[in-house]
Amino acid sequence: MPQTETPGTEVLPRTRLRWWTELPLILLIYGCYSAGRLLARGDVSSAVDHGLAILRLEKALRLNAEHPLNRLFTREPWLGVPADFWYASLHYLVTPAVLVWLFRRRAEYYRRARTWLMTSTFIGLIGFTLLPTCPPRLLSAGHGFVDTMAHYSSYGWWGGEASAPRGMGGMTNQYAAMPSLHVGWALWCGVMLWRHGGTRVAKILGVLYPLGTALVVMGTANHYFLDAVAGVAVMGVGLLLAPRVMRVMDLVRGRLFPRRTPVTEGMGSPIVSAGCQTSAGERIPRQRESQVDAGAEPDASPSDAGEGAAAPAR
Repeated sequence: MPQTETPGTEVLPRTRLRWWTELPLILLIYGCYSAGRLLARGDVSSAVDHGLAILRLEKALRLNAEHPLNRLFTREPWLGVPADFWYASLHYLVTPAVLVWLFRRRAEYYRRARTWLMTSTFIGLIGFTLLPTCPPRLLSAGHGFVDTMAHYSSYGWWGGEASAPRGMGGMTNQYAAMPSLHVGWALWCGVMLWRHGGTRVAKILGVLYPLGTALVVMGTANHYFLDAVAGVAVMGVGLLLAPRVMRVMDLVRGRLFPRRTPVTEGMGSPIVSAGCQTSAGERIPRQRESQVDAGAEPDASPSDAGEGAAAPAR
């Protein structure tokens, strides 16, 4: 039997992602990230209070991973210098590289992964704005932390003020420690490599990269342990919200750029529509009946007269 298609159940083709639309979106996200980090600049006293509160909470919970790691990285340059390069560079290199790899090689997973990263980043920006936090390296020396970025600044391209290029430290917000998006973004990269890498090496890197980043941000005295925990929590919330964000984006896109259902003609199979059956070559219902009525004309052929017309005797 010929198949019929119920109106309204047609599967519309999904919009194909294009790099010239994705690139501006990624740049917009990064621009918002960079701008959002600057919103809390100047609120130094509150940032220091928040940093000390985190230290007191970690002491109450008997958590003290930052001090031994920081002493180790300060004492051993072969650990401290690579850690500073890791902190200053990989955050901005690995994440875009994984995004591009997903876009080119795992396109079916790209949109959801990008939305997850974008949503989590905006949640992190809310944390930077509402809870400016002084990192361990900027606390007074009595708290026992050494700024390894300043300690080894002669080895790298960054200055002693921050992980920014030399002379540009004043253009960054150094009190955007809570949550740690270094750890959050590294966790996102690790999940993508583990789930979609397809090789054992990719899975190993997917585990080592976020773990290594967590050690680096604490050893360089840029983040507390609870900053790293908050970065993981932000990514978890972003993962839960990503499907809803995608639905909202689809709704907005549908209203701004409505798509029309393509009309297919001449496919040969009849289509049932509102109780009227049409065949190939018929544009409107009841066309067959009008052709039957016109069968009395001298030039009418059996095919024009419809299925019920008798063939002439030979």
